[in-house]
Amino acid sequence: MTIENRFNLVDEPWIPVVDAGQVSLRQLFSRPEYRALGGNPVQKIALTKLLLAIAQAACTPEDDDSWTSLQSSGVAGKCLEYLDKWHDRFYLYGEKPFLQMPILDRLIKDEKPKSFGPGFYPDVLSDNSTILNQSQLEGKPGDAGKAVFIITMMNLAFGGKRIHKNIPSLTPNYPGKTVSAKSAPSLGNYVGYLHSYLTGDSIQETIWLNLLTLEKIQDIKIWTSGLGAAPWEEMPSGENCEISRQLKNSYMGCLVAMSRFMLLKDDGIFYIEGIQYPSHKEGWFEPSISLDHGGESVKALWLDVNKKPWRMLTSLLSFLNAGNQKGFDCLQIRLGFQRVKLREKPIGVWSGGLKVRGSSGDQSVKQDDDFIESHVILPAPNLITGQDSKWFSSLSEEMNELDSLSKTVYGATLNYFKNQNMDAKEQGAQASNLFWQLCERRFQDLVNACDDAEQARAMRPVFARFVLKAYDTYCPRDTARQLAAWAKNLPNLSKYLKNPTKEAA
Repeated sequence: MTIENRFNLVDEPWIPVVDAGQVSLRQLFSRPEYRALGGNPVQKIALTKLLLAIAQAACTPEDDDSWTSLQSSGVAGKCLEYLDKWHDRFYLYGEKPFLQMPILDRLIKDEKPKSFGPGFYPDVLSDNSTILNQSQLEGKPGDAGKAVFIITMMNLAFGGKRIHKNIPSLTPNYPGKTVSAKSAPSLGNYVGYLHSYLTGDSIQETIWLNLLTLEKIQDIKIWTSGLGAAPWEEMPSGENCEISRQLKNSYMGCLVAMSRFMLLKDDGIFYIEGIQYPSHKEGWFEPSISLDHGGESVKALWLDVNKKPWRMLTSLLSFLNAGNQKGFDCLQIRLGFQRVKLREKPIGVWSGGLKVRGSSGDQSVKQDDDFIESHVILPAPNLITGQDSKWFSSLSEEMNELDSLSKTVYGATLNYFKNQNMDAKEQGAQASNLFWQLCERRFQDLVNACDDAEQARAMRPVFARFVLKAYDTYCPRDTARQLAAWAKNLPNLSKYLKNPTKEAA
């Protein structure tokens, strides 16, 4: 029986785009006015990786000069040509369904397809899931939602036992198969990696800004197979076949990892572990994650629900400080900045991911775990990368001051309650968190002001008001006893506010 090819990702709308709804791959590479990807942070990461994979397969430049000549319009044109050439490999259903393994239909005979779960997490429902709230109910995605789900699972699937069981390895005598699937490489085995990308004025420009050259791929030296081939051009036949090994050792494996082998079936999905990847401690990494190689072991910049990524901006940009050779390094940002240092218009930095937790080999989202993302627009690189630029040092100084203010809020709130013989570590933490939430509203203004150190310092009264707002919110003064404690522990900000010489922005 011939299987019908239908829902081609090149032609059908399925990619969420801000202000445009869902668009097809052809529309995305034809319309330079599309500003940014939509969806939640993990979907944005997964879709960015897919678009980069298409671009790298279509037109990886030799070096930075070739990259500059290409421009975003050149990348888009090459991608359209590539999609026309490989059009038949982008059907969601058919004899060669996109990034799927038809052999699973023959192997999985005694189990029903897995349910999609709520859809916004890269996970399926457990067979014995306890439903506690509406968000845990089984999702019923359409074809567009299923396409996004498959793309997301390739790089960001949760680790755990929710795979189909008792399915033999697709690679004969493969020793790596276990009852609990390893977490996908872009998520990581712990609480979740923070991913960061440069952003431009449009999706097309963002893809161009993050494109790696053949020269850089070779210089990085961890991908022994170099760029590699996109998996839809030739799909692996098993977990450790020759194609899988080539993908695992190539940059393309960072973009489309194939860490899960899946097949859409009826209203659900067949789902087993795919290619296993090492962790960053074993020498593997993606350019979009941030690592510190300075100690005895490699450290990763993990997600923290209580610390939005914008607060880590100076860590991500530490390479701008010529004297600093330590700390976290995000290749995607650093290599991108090296070649746009003469750019005369602003450039953005997007960072995000999903905070998870593990228990008995399973990863899940519980308690305060959540999606996390920040997007900051930086001044034009030619203004902040020069030797005479004080922007980074000014930003670093102001961020250090904000960090000190958050500790002031915490200490003042804690002492307010101690003076009343009350334990209040939780209130202190909440007051500090409120301070950072208030700061987030004006952080972009601070970034813009840091090209003038006096103007940046002139914004300090704004953040000082946030200290008092957070303190007043958690430290009432309704009774005489409360008023006495409030007055005694009121934060003293005179040193922070000393000599602001310009009008606050």
